[in-house]
Amino acid sequence: MKKIFSHENRMIVFNMKNLLQADGIETVVVNEFAAGGVGDLATFDTWPELWLEDESRLAEAEAILRDVQTNNGGRSWFCRQCQEQNEAAFQICWKCGRAFE
Repeated sequence: MKKIFSHENRMIVFNMKNLLQADGIETVVVNEFAAGGVGDLATFDTWPELWLEDESRLAEAEAILRDVQTNNGGRSWFCRQCQEQNEAAFQICWKCGRAFE
C-alpha cells in the first residue's frame, strides 16, 4: 500500500476516494478519526490519508488526483444552484449534488 493523498478536511479525502473508486481503483482511508490527537501529535500527522491498495495503479491514481485538483485552477467555487462554496477538489456540490460548471 502507498499513501497518495492527505488533507485536513476528511470530506475532501472521501471525495477523492469516491472518484478513484468510480474508476475501479481501491483505496483505504487512514487516520479518519485522528483529529483528537492534535496537541499530542503534529497537526499533519492527524490529517486523514488516502492509501492506494494496488500500487500497480499508482500512475493512474495520481493522474486522476492531479486532474481533479487542477481542473478548475485549484480554486474553490460556488454552486449555481444552492450558492454553497465548494473546495477545488469537489467536482459536484457537497450540499446539493449539482455538477461543477
